[in-house]
Amino acid sequence: MLRSVARVLVGLCLLAPAPALADQAYIHAGALLDRPGQAPRGASTLVVADGKIVQVAEGHLPAPAGARLIDLSTQFVLPGLIDSHVHIFSDDDKVASRLEAMTRDAEDRFVIGLDNARRTLAAGFTTIRDLGSDPPAITALRDGVEKGLVEGPTIVNAGRMISISGGHGDGANGLARDYAALEREHAVNTCDGPEDCRRAVRIQVSQGAQVIKFAATGGVLSNVAGGLGRQMFDDEMKAIVETAHAFGRKATAHAHGKDGIMAALRAGVDSVEHATFTDPESLALFRQTGAYLVPTMIAPEAAVQQARAGERPPAVLAKAEEAARIAFAEHIDQFAAPGVKIAFGTDTGVSAHGDNATEFKMMVDAGMTPARAIRTATVDAADLLGLSSSLGTLEPGKSADIIAVAQSPLEDITELERVRFVMRRGVVHKLDGARQPWPAD
Repeated sequence: MLRSVARVLVGLCLLAPAPALADQAYIHAGALLDRPGQAPRGASTLVVADGKIVQVAEGHLPAPAGARLIDLSTQFVLPGLIDSHVHIFSDDDKVASRLEAMTRDAEDRFVIGLDNARRTLAAGFTTIRDLGSDPPAITALRDGVEKGLVEGPTIVNAGRMISISGGHGDGANGLARDYAALEREHAVNTCDGPEDCRRAVRIQVSQGAQVIKFAATGGVLSNVAGGLGRQMFDDEMKAIVETAHAFGRKATAHAHGKDGIMAALRAGVDSVEHATFTDPESLALFRQTGAYLVPTMIAPEAAVQQARAGERPPAVLAKAEEAARIAFAEHIDQFAAPGVKIAFGTDTGVSAHGDNATEFKMMVDAGMTPARAIRTATVDAADLLGLSSSLGTLEPGKSADIIAVAQSPLEDITELERVRFVMRRGVVHKLDGARQPWPAD
C-alpha cells in the first residue's frame, strides 16, 4: 500500500509543471557574497525561478534558450539589504510636514509612503521593519507590496509605538488643549499600568502589528522636554513583552538611557533600538539575554541638523545634541564588545529615505569591519525579524532578493550607497543603475 502511494506521489511530482524558461533568470555575477560573514565567491551563476533561488553555481553557466540572462559579470552581487528600523510614512521635508500637519489627510501621507517605499527599494533595501506608522496605512502598504500591487520592499510592521501618557510616543504632547483632548480621546497606543499596557498590545495586534514596539525611555523627537531617561516601570514593560510573546510577536524597546535599556532587557525584549547610553554592565546584559542592539547611528546626527535649522520643535534640540555627542563613542564600545548581537537599522524617516546605506560608513568608522557591517544588514537582521529561512543569504529555496554594486563593498563600504541592480522576489526593479518599468508585465 505504501509503495503504491509512493508511486502515485512520484508520478504527481513528475507531472508537476517545471517553471517556464521565460520565468527563469540566469544571473552571471563577477563576485558573489552569497553568505555574508564568509569569503565571497568568484565568478558565479544564480538561477532564479518563481521568485526563489533554485541554484548557485561556480562559473558562468550558459542560459538555456528562453531563459533571461542578467549580465552582472563585472559586478559584486550580494543579498538584498534589510533595514530593521524605518518609518516609511515619515516625510523628508520636515518643515513642510510640520506646517501642513493639520491640512494633510491620510491619503496625502499614503502617497508620501508609496514614494518612500519605492526609493527604499531602489537603494537596495528589499526588506524593512517599520517601527511606527498608522496601522491601517502600514498594513495596506505591506499587503499591497506582498500582492505585487505596489512597488516597495517587504515590510515587517509594528503599528503605533506603545507609550505611557506624556511619554515619547504620546501624540498629545505639545498640542493645544483642544487638539490634545481630541488626540487622547482616540489614541489606543498610550497606556498606564500593566493591565492597560496589555490592552494596548492587544489592540496593536488586532490592527495588524507583526512586532510590538514600546518606548522605555524618552525620545529625541518627541515634543516634550522629558530627557532621554527611563519612562516606563518594570511591570509595564514586563506586561508589554509577555503579551507580545503570547501573541507570537517579538517585542522591541525604544531606549536611550541606560536605566531604560537595562529594564527593557530584564523584561525580555528581543531587541533594543538606539541603545545610546551603554556601559560594560548593560552590554553584559545584552550578551546574557541574547537581545539584538539596533544602533541607528545616522538618526541623532540628522536630528541635530534639522533642529538647528528650525525643522524640529525647540524641545528636540537639546536632546538631539546630547544623543549625537555621546552616541559615536558608545557605539565604538558596543561594536568592540564580544558576543553582543547587532542588527542594522537607521531610523530612516528621521534621515532621508533612500539614504539608508549611509549608516554603513558610520558603523565602519566606529570600528566595525565592512564584512560584519554587511552581515548585520543581511544574516543578522533576518534572524532578528524571524526570517532566516527565506532571507539573509543567497541559497537554493530562499527568496530571490538580490542586489549588485560596481566594486566590492568589503573594500569600500560606501559602494552600498551606489546600488546598481535590485531584484526582489525575482522581479528586477533596477538594472545598470536605472529604475526598471514596473510592473514588469
